[in-house]
Amino acid sequence: MELFHSYMESPIGKLLLATDEAALRHIVFPSGSEPAMPLPHWRQNRTPLRETIRQLQAWFAGELREFDLALAPGGPAFHQRVWRELRSIPYGETISYGELARRIGSPNASRAVGRANGANPLPIVIPCHRVIGGNGKLTGYGGGLPRKEFLLALERKQKQMYHSLTVAAR
Repeated sequence: MELFHSYMESPIGKLLLATDEAALRHIVFPSGSEPAMPLPHWRQNRTPLRETIRQLQAWFAGELREFDLALAPGGPAFHQRVWRELRSIPYGETISYGELARRIGSPNASRAVGRANGANPLPIVIPCHRVIGGNGKLTGYGGGLPRKEFLLALERKQKQMYHSLTVAAR
C-alpha cells in the first residue's frame, strides 16, 4: 500500500499527515524540538491530503466541530472500539478513562483503554485529548500534556463563543 505524506503548520506545531488513496492513516506530532519524520516508504505529496489540511485548519480556527474524513486507523479490534467511542465524545466535553471503558462495555479495562488511547494514530480527528483522569486531572497524551491542555482550552473557548453567539441571536 502506498502512503503519501505532507506537513501542515498548526498552533501546536508542525503536524505530519499520512494517507493512502482511500483514507487518512496518521497524524504525528513533533517530538519536542524535533520534527516528526515520515517513514522511508512514504511519498511526499500534499494533494491527497488537501481536504484533511482544510478541515484541520477549520477545526483550529473554530469553524469546524466534527471531521468528515475517511479514516483508516490500523490497530487491534479493542483499540478500534475505543477509537470509535472517542469520536462520540462531544466537542468541548471530556470523560474519564473509566467512563470510556464503561461505554465500550469493558468497565474494568480503564488501563487498557488508556493504552488504546495512547496508541491512537489520528489524534485531534479521533479526539483522544477529550479523555482525562477520573479525578478530573489531565493525564497522559502522546503529544504531551501542554498540547492536550491547549486542545481542550481551544474547544472550551470555541464552544463558549458559539454558545454566546447563539444566545445573542435569540
